[in-house]
Amino acid sequence: MKVTRLASGKDKKAAAALMAASDPWRALGLGPAHCLATFSVPFRETYMIKEGGALAGLVTITMYGTFRGYIQSLFTAPGFRGRGLGEALMRFAEKKIFARSPNVFLCVSSFNKGALRFYRRLGYKKAGVLKDFFRKGSDEILMRKTLGPLRDFAPRRN
Repeated sequence: MKVTRLASGKDKKAAAALMAASDPWRALGLGPAHCLATFSVPFRETYMIKEGGALAGLVTITMYGTFRGYIQSLFTAPGFRGRGLGEALMRFAEKKIFARSPNVFLCVSSFNKGALRFYRRLGYKKAGVLKDFFRKGSDEILMRKTLGPLRDFAPRRN
């Protein structure tokens, strides 16, 4: 599976439409405009996998701020689920992040039980709860995978 940068406006619009039509984005009421904005912030990096010319999945990471190494979104298109793309995108993101930070952070909606199981299986631990973050009655679970304390971390030199 080849992972490349999400760059074209056409791919961004297609990704935003697919995400907005899928949970958890749909359940949270986050439409295509919100999803498109996720890819348009200058300090975020979005990478995708295409299969047969179709967008199959993507991951967006943020490498700035307090939670440097934050996975903003992970998405696998409905027709491509269950084929290891999400795990491949996570491995790709973790490799990029762990080269520059000892921590990978992400949030997952409390109602998204499948995603919670997926992230736990990949070694993520609950770091906190953001109560009623997007909507009342739905919490965001902050999760973290770590190599160790930030203070002890030495970025890899290429």
